[in-house]
Amino acid sequence: MSNDSILPTGQRRDVLQTVGGLAGFALIGSTSAAGAGDNGDVEGYGAVEDGRYALPELPYEYDALEPHIDERIMELHHSVHHQGYVDGANAALDTFEEMRSEGDYEDVKAAKRDFSFNLSGHINHTIFWQNMSPDGGGEPDGELGAAIDEQFGSFEAFREEFTAAAENVESNGWAMLFYEPVADLLVIGQIESQNGLAHQGAIPILTLDVWEHAYYLQYENERGSYVEEWWNVVDWDDVCRRYEFLTQTRADEVSDGKAEKDTDEE
Repeated sequence: MSNDSILPTGQRRDVLQTVGGLAGFALIGSTSAAGAGDNGDVEGYGAVEDGRYALPELPYEYDALEPHIDERIMELHHSVHHQGYVDGANAALDTFEEMRSEGDYEDVKAAKRDFSFNLSGHINHTIFWQNMSPDGGGEPDGELGAAIDEQFGSFEAFREEFTAAAENVESNGWAMLFYEPVADLLVIGQIESQNGLAHQGAIPILTLDVWEHAYYLQYENERGSYVEEWWNVVDWDDVCRRYEFLTQTRADEVSDGKAEKDTDEE
């Protein structure tokens, strides 16, 4: 493997290696009216407020994705389930503060587990909402479309693999398309629950929730039917923006690393 395939040391790579940085880069490309700040801060998406996690507003109405995803499902999924992950993540932060102030870490294992689960749920859902649009469907074009053709053979082959991954997630979880910056690759993965089978360093650019609460009221136990309908609301403009931002960030870091190396050798 050439050295060019490894992100060089740099400020943005350092950010990418933190949970906050991954969340920030994962949220780039929002279709909501509010945008992130110049420094990539995620508060503009409504996912963070005053140092605590917050429930972001949807970039469309609850009924906007019908008939593919029912209004009542969207309302419960967003206002109840996603809110639960936000509350759980904030509760874990409060627990950490109490532990530090009291110097008592007896329950640290459970607290860390709760935080990982709930923060992952919050980030996963925030991307999920932005990845959909009433004007969605079709296929990606531009750099992402070309990358999918090159790495998967065709969009049809990509869709087949992603669909299979989603339909075969064990119990509850997610199917995701990740950008993996070390090898500059697109990777389709499964996430069990909210945070199982993690792909360290890879950044989700397309997420599909296949927990039963995402579809059962409308599709009952027919997960495959839900997945098939979901393709009609995928906002490829949003996914493309995420991919192009991340690949450009990587290219800039590689270029900066080469320039820094050449300067050191002079």
